[in-house]
Amino acid sequence: MSLSVVKSVFRNHPIVKGMVTYSILWPTGSIIQQTMDGKNWRTYNYRQSLNFAIFGTFFVAPSLYGWVKLSSQMWPSMNLKSGITKAIVEQFSYGPLAGTSFFFGMSLLEQKTTKEAVQEVRDKFPDTYKVGVCVWPIIQTINFTLIAEHNRVPFVSICSLLWTTFLAYMKQRLEHSSEDDVVADGVTTGSPKTKEIEVQRKLAAL
Repeated sequence: MSLSVVKSVFRNHPIVKGMVTYSILWPTGSIIQQTMDGKNWRTYNYRQSLNFAIFGTFFVAPSLYGWVKLSSQMWPSMNLKSGITKAIVEQFSYGPLAGTSFFFGMSLLEQKTTKEAVQEVRDKFPDTYKVGVCVWPIIQTINFTLIAEHNRVPFVSICSLLWTTFLAYMKQRLEHSSEDDVVADGVTTGSPKTKEIEVQRKLAAL
């Protein structure tokens, strides 16, 4: 397949361009996060990176493409007022959908139960959303105001590399925190039951 054919496909089918871009950027974000966490090519969780690739390719890219098309039809003008309006509306429509879908979908890819996936959304989405509200309106105002429609998904995907790294960080940080809160007996640290177990162990050692 020649380069001109590839360019033609990407130009005529921007959703394909977005999916290819996300299939690379999302697992890359996962690898970056794991590298920052002190891992290397021998200790990387490649299954996790594969999950990021699957989710980014088959959910994020198509859903983002759909949102870009819809918002462009609703607000066709490429001016600052229209861009700000789209960015604000996104934070109360596509933004929450994307955030909750990430934690829910990634949990299912990790073979967790639906109940566990719902709980993960409750635990991790609110704080992540607060950060997103501060970041994405600025990015999307630029996207909707200055970037041509057929290049908007790739532009956002580049910004998404940093955001994906942050998502991976938040997900792993909170999971590590949860793991640290559980003792070998399956009891949460700091609970009355844990304190009772600790006292019994100290008495047994006397």
